[in-house]
Amino acid sequence: MKSESVSGSDVPPSVRRRTDRDLHDCVRVLAEVHEHDGYPVNWPDVPGAWLTPSSLLASWVAVLDDRVAGHIGLSQSDAGDVAPGLWSVRAEVGIDATAVVSRLFVAPWARGHGIGALLMARAVAEARRRGVHPVLDVVASDTAAAALYERLGWQLLATVEQQWGPRQTVAVRCYAAATRGW
Repeated sequence: MKSESVSGSDVPPSVRRRTDRDLHDCVRVLAEVHEHDGYPVNWPDVPGAWLTPSSLLASWVAVLDDRVAGHIGLSQSDAGDVAPGLWSVRAEVGIDATAVVSRLFVAPWARGHGIGALLMARAVAEARRRGVHPVLDVVASDTAAAALYERLGWQLLATVEQQWGPRQTVAVRCYAAATRGW
């Protein structure tokens, strides 16, 4: 008996550059993820702007069943990013030798197709193409994301506490892509 995929499609997911036309669908999927998983922890006032920060170098979407099913970005380091500094100290390079993997999410209906790994591979490939090392920060309570990164061979640099406002302290796990092949 043939097993059915989660979405019902036999067509594998694909990854492509995000376009401006994708932004509405990305916000819709992000809202689904937020409702299902609580990511992002603090819902942004303007979700489209949150997905397109000025530090963004590139972004991609995963498509399954002709629908946007996931998203990932690659950015320059921002003030709140901890992993770039940790990696730079460890690797004895400047922070500008890193790029931050960010805004990764997969629609609940599309899970089980390897979309997170596909998106991560695309962001890592772009970082390599640019000659920078990919790093990321993830809320420590997001155990599914941490499990993905660790399955993909990412190295845990540290777990740190961050202030996300006057009354919100959050534990954040900082990762760097494996150094094999760099």
